[in-house]
Amino acid sequence: MISFRATSIAVTAALLAGCAAVPVDMEQRQPPLADGGDGPGIAHPEIWPAYDYPVPANPQAEQRIADLLNRMTLEEKIGQLVQADLCCVTPEDVRRYNLGSILVGGNSGPGGDDLAPAPEWLKAADEFYLASVDRSDGGVGVPLVWGTDAVHGHSNIVGATIFPHNIGLGAMRDPSLVEKIGAVTAKEIRVTGQEWTFAPTVAVPQDFRWGRAYEGYSSDPELVASYVGAMVRGLQGPPTNDNLLAGPYVIASTKHFLADGGTDRGVDQGDSSIDEETLRDIHGLPYGPAIGEGVATVMVSFSSWQGRKMTGNRSLVTDVLKDRMDFGGFVVSDWNAHGQVEGCTNESCPEALTAGIDMYMAPDTWKPIYEDLLARARSGEVSMERIDEAVARILRVKMRLGLFEAGKPSDRPLSGEYDLLGAPEHREVARQAVRQSMVLLKNQGVLPLRPGGRLLVAGDGADDIARQSGGWTLSWQGTGIDNSDFPGATSIFSGLKQTVEAGGGTAQLSPDGSFSERPDAAIVVFGEKPYAEFQGDRATLALDPELTAPYETMRKLKAQGIPVVALMLTGRPLYVNPALNMADAFVVAWLPGSEGGGVADVLVGNAAGQPRHGFTGKLPAAWPQTPAMEDGVLFPFGYGLTYGTAAQGWTPLPEIAVTETSDTRSWFTAGSPASGWSLLVGGEEGDVQTRVTTVPAEALRGRVRVTATDYLVQEGGRRFTIADGDTSVLLRNFEPVNVDRETNGDVKLLFTLRVWDAPDSASIGAGGESGRGAVSFDMQQSSEWRRYGIPLKCLRAQGADVTELTLPFILRTQGTADYALGEVRLGTDAEVDVPCS
Repeated sequence: MISFRATSIAVTAALLAGCAAVPVDMEQRQPPLADGGDGPGIAHPEIWPAYDYPVPANPQAEQRIADLLNRMTLEEKIGQLVQADLCCVTPEDVRRYNLGSILVGGNSGPGGDDLAPAPEWLKAADEFYLASVDRSDGGVGVPLVWGTDAVHGHSNIVGATIFPHNIGLGAMRDPSLVEKIGAVTAKEIRVTGQEWTFAPTVAVPQDFRWGRAYEGYSSDPELVASYVGAMVRGLQGPPTNDNLLAGPYVIASTKHFLADGGTDRGVDQGDSSIDEETLRDIHGLPYGPAIGEGVATVMVSFSSWQGRKMTGNRSLVTDVLKDRMDFGGFVVSDWNAHGQVEGCTNESCPEALTAGIDMYMAPDTWKPIYEDLLARARSGEVSMERIDEAVARILRVKMRLGLFEAGKPSDRPLSGEYDLLGAPEHREVARQAVRQSMVLLKNQGVLPLRPGGRLLVAGDGADDIARQSGGWTLSWQGTGIDNSDFPGATSIFSGLKQTVEAGGGTAQLSPDGSFSERPDAAIVVFGEKPYAEFQGDRATLALDPELTAPYETMRKLKAQGIPVVALMLTGRPLYVNPALNMADAFVVAWLPGSEGGGVADVLVGNAAGQPRHGFTGKLPAAWPQTPAMEDGVLFPFGYGLTYGTAAQGWTPLPEIAVTETSDTRSWFTAGSPASGWSLLVGGEEGDVQTRVTTVPAEALRGRVRVTATDYLVQEGGRRFTIADGDTSVLLRNFEPVNVDRETNGDVKLLFTLRVWDAPDSASIGAGGESGRGAVSFDMQQSSEWRRYGIPLKCLRAQGADVTELTLPFILRTQGTADYALGEVRLGTDAEVDVPCS
């Protein structure tokens, strides 16, 4: 086979022979990145494995690329390097700026509706495509490519098949089924007109406090590597395929290069201080099979290695990935990740291009990035050689995709075949994945359940498809949705009910475990609630205390002599010893997705008491025996019982009191501020602030009375009755909070209020020593609690110093008021959005 890389380099070199390449001088902005240098964060390509990118050479395509590069204006070339999010771009923008790509973020959707029906997505795909190929301005009209986070099915689309998240797939140990999942996902993506998925995630999580750990298949690099080629093959077809859109395929993107799963303490977007050999052997290993299958794109990580941000690390992106590993597709950055590179901002970062980034994911900053790159190219600060090389890589992938000949999305194969979304054969693949992914950690003879008896199904997650699907499902965090948003899907309870009733039995749903007729057995569903990046980071490997309420349900049922099966929904192994001790059987269901019936397939046997489907899942990572992994392993990697495992006695596990698990996301709850924080009442400048420690209390010379009121728990809220005047209720902390990362997404400051008497005016704000910001909002009287939310990036825009918040919550009112504060936290699930104005 002719070397694709050698041919493309030869053609590009011939094209550029007459161009004067102006070297980029970055010394004033950042230290040298590679070129034989050494030091922290500088990789040594010679110690990395060398691969051969298997996509066949296409001389006709290379000649076409050369011709396009000769005819494209500088403005058109810069446009190809920029990707905008659907939230912040129009078809007219695409036409005017010749943008090479758009994406849809977790909270975006056509017309601003992330729950828009499938036809609206296809309509939008047509509109953006037609704008990109418009040549009325005399341009070449390169078609754009639309990227989406279809990370466990086409998970942005209502009605699509939702597969188990990757950690559950890792428990299956079945690469062939992973390939089928990729193929189904590609078909459903094509229905709505997109061509590119930001998947598979090939992270190798080493610390499961990381909030994106469930996006990785396993903590074992060999297991991850065994899946990567299969998923890429399912999505893209064989690497010899040169017209993916003629078949049922899309282009894939392995992510996040490199070691996003290896950051110190599992901090999202953090730093990995590991040595280069560990970086190579653990986190680099999955890129071999990805390149071996001709993956079309690679997304670079937010994170850093030895203090150097990956998005600006030429030694890894260019010298290792492109040169040593022979990656022949194009490299895309993550969501505004270029802004975190040393010397850069979200609006300006030529260093990323120099490092080897070919396409900037600049969702809401695409215009300043475009203008900045254009100005630097015109001045000669950015090399035309590097620009042309990046554009050539993008054009090469678009040609392999068949984008130039495919026509508008609605004219392509599979487009508009809406019956394929959640088709029965697709759901069966997902149901099989659910069956194979569940892991049995304990069974004292209660499983399998007989179908003809009375089954009680308890726990607040039993009939919640959003809960069982996790983050990156219809919305970014997987929140703000309910069962009505999942047509055709099956909750865990629904699947159990159908199966038990088919066998002549009955199934009762009772979240708190109460019943009128004594059940023969009970399944208690518990575990994590949906989350994605930022929100998912943990302080320890333990559930939040409020999520352990089902433990008491298990205890009450056990006290009545009822056999209990604990069914855990989780994106990671966690300390749950009390549940393991109480339950007669313990099953990890991970995040199974839309096909909850797969759970019943394994838990409920036949009339003879024999299994219909056995347990085959094995732990994809070790299970901790305490909330701190360094305290040792309870169940090792690869552990998992089967129905054939000999019965064993149970030695009670030690139980540790867990009172605090996530001290950076919840700032006020159950009537108290976070540990080390203070709840204050203040007034106008010069007034003495009163710290509220016990209630009832008075402040501002009796003008404010503070009492307790019920919120979620008895006396879980604080009520402020204000006689008149300028009054502020504040949270203060002595260790400043840095929420700068969170401002890069849609994370909000959430505060829950009940208002008996609304003030004349109100504002919500936050700040630190070097700046505060506040926004007015309509604080309306209501007999119900309401959860308000304002994006942190809005507070930053208003002047708040989000890198050093010492007053992270300032609620200011004017005039008489009477309201209660129930909770202050970070999140995305606001019921009332505060406008940023």
